Amino acid sequence: MTPVVVYDANVLYPSALRDFLIRVAIEDLVHARWSDRILDEVFRNIATNRPDLDRQRLLRTRQRMCAAVLDCLVSGFDDLEPAITLPDPDDRHVVAAAIRAGAGIIVTFNLRDFPDAEVARHGLVAMHPDLFALELLARNPTALLEVIASQAADLKHPPHTALDIVGALERCGLTRFGATLRTGGLS
Repeated sequence: MTPVVVYDANVLYPSALRDFLIRVAIEDLVHARWSDRILDEVFRNIATNRPDLDRQRLLRTRQRMCAAVLDCLVSGFDDLEPAITLPDPDDRHVVAAAIRAGAGIIVTFNLRDFPDAEVARHGLVAMHPDLFALELLARNPTALLEVIASQAADLKHPPHTALDIVGALERCGLTRFGATLRTGGLS
């Protein structure tokens, strides 16, 4: 059964990781979900940290993400937020979106903001993207290697190899995933 996952804003922020996670969803390795509020946070932070990027290009990226992953947008979860207790109340919408989406996993770098006991109370697990990628690799190594190969093939200026993509993902925090691929003889 294909897991339903919600991507938190922080994993959609780095472009290499965002591209990888979108491709994982396109290949039906997961049913990826996010909300407009999650995307607002992603693109607000990109615009703030990268004022050199064209706002129209950022808008197109957001639109293409939603067009590429069918049924990705979750809505109608605001009523669930008051029942969720997190260290940062601003993260409640992520859990609420995951509940409404029927997700089992929230992929996030901020594990301490999603305490195990609280997310488990809602039938969820918060998972670091490094562990998430490792689990996907264990479940379907051929498909995951194809995702990385296609990500490399689509980057032409300058050209990239699969190892370049692995390096980019390692710089995004997927260090154990990268080490596993390198040890496995990825070329």
